[in-house]
Amino acid sequence: MSLLQVNNLVVDFPGRRGTLRALDDISFDIAPGEILGVVGESGAGKSLTGASIIGLLEPPGRIASGEILLHGQRIDNLPPEQMRKVRGRQIGAIFQDPLTSLNPLYSVGRQLIETITTHLPMNEAQARQRAIQLLSDTGIPAAAQRIDHFPHQFSGGMRQRVVIALALAAEPQLIVADEPTTALDVSIQAQIITLLKTICKDRGAAVMLITHDMGVIAETCDRVAVMYAGRVAEIGPVHEVINRPAHPYTAGLMACIPDMGQDRERLHQIDGAMPRLNAIPSGCAYNPRCNRSFDRCGVERPELMAAGATRAACWLHAPGASRPLTTAEEVNA
Repeated sequence: MSLLQVNNLVVDFPGRRGTLRALDDISFDIAPGEILGVVGESGAGKSLTGASIIGLLEPPGRIASGEILLHGQRIDNLPPEQMRKVRGRQIGAIFQDPLTSLNPLYSVGRQLIETITTHLPMNEAQARQRAIQLLSDTGIPAAAQRIDHFPHQFSGGMRQRVVIALALAAEPQLIVADEPTTALDVSIQAQIITLLKTICKDRGAAVMLITHDMGVIAETCDRVAVMYAGRVAEIGPVHEVINRPAHPYTAGLMACIPDMGQDRERLHQIDGAMPRLNAIPSGCAYNPRCNRSFDRCGVERPELMAAGATRAACWLHAPGASRPLTTAEEVNA
C-alpha cells in the first residue's frame, strides 16, 4: 500500500482578472522507504506540489479539487489545527534555505526540544537527550555542546543538518524535501544526499525530493516525476527516465546535461521558455517548444499513458503513433 497518494490534484490562484491554474490534475504515489524525485524547470509546480501536501499553500492559493491521502486517510481537507498535528508528527519538511526554517532568537536545542515535546510523549529531559542523538545522527560533531548554540553559529551545511534533525524529530513517515542541497557546496551536497538515503533505509521513511538537479535525482531517487507547466510530463523508475526518456521534454532535459565523454563546443538547449500561468497553450503545454509536435498536440491534451517502463503524457505513445526520440536524436535534431 502506498504511504502517500496524490489523486487528480488541482491548485488554483483566484485573482481580479480570473483564476490561474497552477497545478492541473497531478497524480502520483510514494511507497514506504521510497525516494520520489520531482524535477522540472522553475515554474513547473514542484514546490507548489510539496506545499500542498504539507498544508502550507500561500493564500490566495487553494486546492480546487482532487485529494491527498496519507496512509489512506485524506489530509487535504483537514482543519488547520488538525493539519498542524499531522505536519511534524507524520510529515516532516526540509526547505531550501535553512535560515528561513530556524528561529534566529532560539538555540537549535530549544527548537528541537519544543518540536519533540509537542509531538511525542516525552518530558524536557528526555526530549533533550533525543535532540542530542538526532544532531549526532545527522552528522553534527560534539552534539552535546552544540545543542545550545544558535543558528548563526553553524555553517550552511550544518544548519541544513539541523533542519533535517528537526524534520526527523517526531519520527515522521514522510519527508518533503524542497531543494535541500541547492544552497550548499558540492561536497556538502553529497553528504546530505547520503544522509537522506540512510534515513529512508534505516527508518523506512518515504521522501519526496524536489529539485532541478538531475545529478541529485540520479544519485538519490528510486523513481522520478518530471513536471512541466503544472502537470506531470513523465513518471517512472529513475534509470529508465534518465537513460530512455519517453517524453520529448524529458529527452531535452537529459540532453542539456554535459557529457564528459564527448567533445562538443555547444551544449544542447530547449528553445523557448516555460509558459506563464495566464498563457498556457491549448493541447499539450509543451507543444510550442517541441520538435516532434503534430496537429493533435495543439488541440488535445494528453494524459499519462504507458511508454515502455515509464508513463508519459505524450501523443507519441498513443496506439499507432510513430517511435519516440532517443536523447541522442533529440540532441542532433
